[in-house]
Amino acid sequence: MKKRRAVPFVPEVAALERELQKEYQNKKRFRTFRRMAFTLVTVSAVAILVAILWMPVLRIYGSSMAPTLFEGDIVVSVKEQNMKPGDIIAFYYNNEILVKRLVGVAGDWIDIDEEGNVYLNGTLLDEPYVQEKAFGETNIQLPYQVPENRVFVLGDHRSVSIDSRNTAVGCVAAEQIVGKITMRLWPITEMSIVK
Repeated sequence: MKKRRAVPFVPEVAALERELQKEYQNKKRFRTFRRMAFTLVTVSAVAILVAILWMPVLRIYGSSMAPTLFEGDIVVSVKEQNMKPGDIIAFYYNNEILVKRLVGVAGDWIDIDEEGNVYLNGTLLDEPYVQEKAFGETNIQLPYQVPENRVFVLGDHRSVSIDSRNTAVGCVAAEQIVGKITMRLWPITEMSIVK
């Protein structure tokens, strides 16, 4: 009996082309996935850096800034050097971030009467953002001159706010300031520029 020799299998050209096309598609998908992953990681890193270094996003806790800001609001602050009375600022205090309204800068004289009217350098402040004036938790000697490199801050809800009127918080040093609150992001229905 004669032994038969095995004939090597030779695939058809069309089958080879299909396999090559599948391999090419798999490599293309992998490259696309890799590019997408790299782009997402890069964009996320940039967003985190921007959020931490230039535009921190903060959540409001408490009611000391009502009716301007309420508990649960999410706001954006912008690092800015030239802040003026009337601006809302965020600052570090005992490992927390507080949000208050800047009333006076270094050298300004602040006075508050028993009804809660605030005077800046002898002039009564127009405060349309305050619904209910109050003397509040004041234990500083009035009139009060704001020290060098510090700012004087008050909450808009004066009867509950603990702020620069009280030595527990006092005036805010320049290095404590996170930034100026510029925009409310949440709730969506209340998204707006903050004034």
